[in-house]
Amino acid sequence: MPKLIKDGQLVEDHWTMFEADTELATVLATKAKQVLLPAELWLQHKSELAGLNAKIGLWFASAQNPADFEEDITQFPLIALEFPMFKDGRAYSYAAILRQQLNYNGELRAIGEVLRDQLTYMFRCGFNSFSLADDADVDNCLNGFHDFSENYQSTVSNPTPLFRRRS
Repeated sequence: MPKLIKDGQLVEDHWTMFEADTELATVLATKAKQVLLPAELWLQHKSELAGLNAKIGLWFASAQNPADFEEDITQFPLIALEFPMFKDGRAYSYAAILRQQLNYNGELRAIGEVLRDQLTYMFRCGFNSFSLADDADVDNCLNGFHDFSENYQSTVSNPTPLFRRRS
């Protein structure tokens, strides 16, 4: 079971995540109370999924812009953004857009290749939960949030830049 850091603590993940190639019938047959669905599946089958007896969250592949779902995005308690590899940082921008422009206040989760060295930056862009690999050292990852005591630029987590904070 993947490890999950949420709001700075290791927690149990109660969401059942479905892969991109999941068939609608599989989702409709689930007994899970919280389902994390591929955004495309939800987009294609909104009406059928509306009757699902579960909380629905969406996960977006790195090539999918959640802003394209602007009219519906705030209805989901969980949005997950994928980091498919170290050098693909589109989810950083998407997280900031969700928080700052689309006013998304729910859980924003980093999934995929979530690395300890990037946790501070992910947090500063608006992520508040992080799905870690099974072999990740959780204590080391939790320490990763304290690598830097200050940030110079404005961020989602601290919108005032350092030069404005200095008296």
